[in-house]
Amino acid sequence: MTRRLGWQDALLLVGGYVTLDWASHIHRLHGFDVTPWSPAPALGLLFLVRHGGRAAPLLALAIFAADVWVRGVPLPWPLAGTLALQLTAGYWLIAAALRRRIGRKGMFIDRRGLIEWVTIIVIGTLLNSLLLIAGLALTGHLPATAGGVVLLATWLADAVGILISMPLLAMLLDERSRSRLRRLLLGRESLSLLTTGSVLVLTFVAGRMTEFKYFPVLFLPIAWAAARQGLAGAALTIGLTQIGVVLATQLLSLSPLTLIELEVLVLVLALSGFFIGVVVDEKQRLNAELQQTLRLAAAGEMAGALSHELHQPLTALLAYTRACQQLLAQGESGDRLRDVIDRIVAESQRAADVVSRLRDFFRTGTTRLERIWLRELLSSAASRFSAQAQQQGIELLLQPAPPCALLADRLQLEVVLRNLLANALEAAAERPPAERRVRVSARQDDAGRVCITVEDSGAGITEQMEEHLFEAFHTSKASGLGLGLAISRAIAEAHGGTLAAEVADHGLFRLTLPIEEAVTDAA
Repeated sequence: MTRRLGWQDALLLVGGYVTLDWASHIHRLHGFDVTPWSPAPALGLLFLVRHGGRAAPLLALAIFAADVWVRGVPLPWPLAGTLALQLTAGYWLIAAALRRRIGRKGMFIDRRGLIEWVTIIVIGTLLNSLLLIAGLALTGHLPATAGGVVLLATWLADAVGILISMPLLAMLLDERSRSRLRRLLLGRESLSLLTTGSVLVLTFVAGRMTEFKYFPVLFLPIAWAAARQGLAGAALTIGLTQIGVVLATQLLSLSPLTLIELEVLVLVLALSGFFIGVVVDEKQRLNAELQQTLRLAAAGEMAGALSHELHQPLTALLAYTRACQQLLAQGESGDRLRDVIDRIVAESQRAADVVSRLRDFFRTGTTRLERIWLRELLSSAASRFSAQAQQQGIELLLQPAPPCALLADRLQLEVVLRNLLANALEAAAERPPAERRVRVSARQDDAGRVCITVEDSGAGITEQMEEHLFEAFHTSKASGLGLGLAISRAIAEAHGGTLAAEVADHGLFRLTLPIEEAVTDAA
């Protein structure tokens, strides 16, 4: 979908194109001004990508004005206008190819888009330059023997200029990207720009004596900026590098051949920096999406635990409400009725607290630490699977736990135990009826920690499974998401503990947690 083209956009396109063409380094070649670096077409392509055919007449006007005013092309005005229209048509086809291939997702979103962008620009500018040189040769304004040289110079000028300048110009035309570039220029990352400038000065000072053998050293600050700030950092440092190259060639009066060699080096550095920057941006975006997915998955697990918590107060509320109805029917108005009403109020407050904790988790991800007795926690978790174990013929054994308390979020630990017990029962159910067993035990050590062990008589964990067992989205279940163990380990580590699986001939998981308080059995 193309955007509306206002008068400010028209002024920016024409004025910006002519200004960029004027700022380029110009050399005369067979009567024509060509530049090893032509950034102006990059601006024209961006407008064609954003505004479609509406920008084509303005781009043709900009090309014609630059040829006449900046370059002083020795061609009749009708021929100059025709060539401007021809170049515009070529750029419009390149922009159409960009929109069709990568326009929806963006040219610099991922590695595939970057590679497609480079391919389209290289092939498109070559075809465009071929048509331009063919037109000049057919009209007799270019010697046939000079066609190859001018073609190479024109193609390199467009390809290098577009590939180097287009990412930075695209960011300057986007409001959000401009704010990001502004933060980079004013923040601590501006040090990488100063480093680039310093390396550039040293490169050219040493280059006068070494034929610019140390020019690739510029890759270091470009790679550093790309690794730190992604494509924005790469585009800024590469833009500074290009400006430095143009200024240095003016001050040092370098030959056109030397400048072409330098521009090719800058292009290699630019593409390397862009690739690193796109990979960094892509990784950050994927990490953000993964964190959001894990947060939603954790919320689902927490909601499952909270549903168990809500079941009890809601069941109690129903029982107490029926009791009130019976007491009222019997004409009761004394202490018995008030006692039942107090119980209703208490259970209602309990249910409200549970809902409040669910809301807090969805909004901020916060948890509430409370003092939990280990025996109560394990007994509550095991009791919720007793009916399932009995139905499947599984012997669910809960051994006595040490008398200690934990400072933890009850709901989160119940998520961990629920995952471990559910997996254990599923593994045990695959064994013959006489061999179906699940055992939960706990042992306290001298380091102020308790180790909760969940064992089952299933097939166990192999060395191949252990390597990826706790990775997100890695699962052996046909209907599983592969998030239960990943979330459980994250919860255990958030409580200062660990969750590990042992390679054995049966299922064996160990959950280790710090103890908040330990007492004797007598106490």
